[in-house]
Amino acid sequence: MERFTRLEAFAAPLGLANVDTDQLIPARFMKRSRAEGYGQFLLHDLRFEADGSPKPGFVLSDPRHARAKVLVAGRNFGTGSSREAAVYALWDFGIRCVIAPSFGDIFASNAVKNGLLPAVMPESGVEALMEALPGVGYAVAVDLEACTVRCGDLALAFSVDPVRRLQLLNGWDDIDLTRRHLPEIAAFREARLAAQPWTMPRLGAAG
Repeated sequence: MERFTRLEAFAAPLGLANVDTDQLIPARFMKRSRAEGYGQFLLHDLRFEADGSPKPGFVLSDPRHARAKVLVAGRNFGTGSSREAAVYALWDFGIRCVIAPSFGDIFASNAVKNGLLPAVMPESGVEALMEALPGVGYAVAVDLEACTVRCGDLALAFSVDPVRRLQLLNGWDDIDLTRRHLPEIAAFREARLAAQPWTMPRLGAAG
């Protein structure tokens, strides 16, 4: 998993609340191989007309946001089913951070496992960020160590679960979280073996 420490990028002001995982990637596209890339299907039914042409006025149809790596959204982002493909669609599109007042918990967990930062910011902060973005050409700097987003002269705080923050900063998956305790695990095993040797199996012993 890629580490996430600091990201300087363009942000797309989506602004919508209650964007669920079926909107992030409609189920009909999930039968395709991940190797084909899911980015083309991100928010498909909001981005495209029935004939496949881009919907005018939708934020991701705007050429200014074609290179966006940050998405600024409304509350309850990623609610709905647990499909990890919703995160794949964001990642394959190029999104590395979503800023919103709240997230579906399973979505947030899936996001972190794929190196994508779900940054929780109060609604007042999201509104201030949305207002400031046009004036700075939609450029932001996301600092996970400081838990801040800078947009021009504006500095806004965000939060993220401490364990998830640790994983992102180090590029750790769940196994890595356990492996950081290997010295303590080994010490416990040795102490247990010395005090109660009969509780530990002897390798190579006859059955």
